[in-house]
Amino acid sequence: MTKKIKISELREFDVAEHLDSEEAIAEYLTIVLEENDPAALADALGDVARARGMTQMARDTGLSRESLYKGLSGNRIPSTDTLMRVISALGLQLAVRPRPEVATG
Repeated sequence: MTKKIKISELREFDVAEHLDSEEAIAEYLTIVLEENDPAALADALGDVARARGMTQMARDTGLSRESLYKGLSGNRIPSTDTLMRVISALGLQLAVRPRPEVATG
């Protein structure tokens, strides 16, 4: 017999629970970067920061937990300084490459 589950009993999906390796984090952020949406990038960095621990991120960036939660919520676009501090604290680096659809002559 199959047990019925009510939608209200389902847990909300949290991507941070699945960001458990450097490879998963890199793949996730790469996909988000391809969207060219600064708010989505901020939100994704917030997911990674939560996966790593927001208190530790606050220590490593020199920013308060509250400002990290606000800045990485996806509701606003954080400053470049905040983004770079978070990326550095996560032990990540950004790389630039030509888009595949742009022909190099």
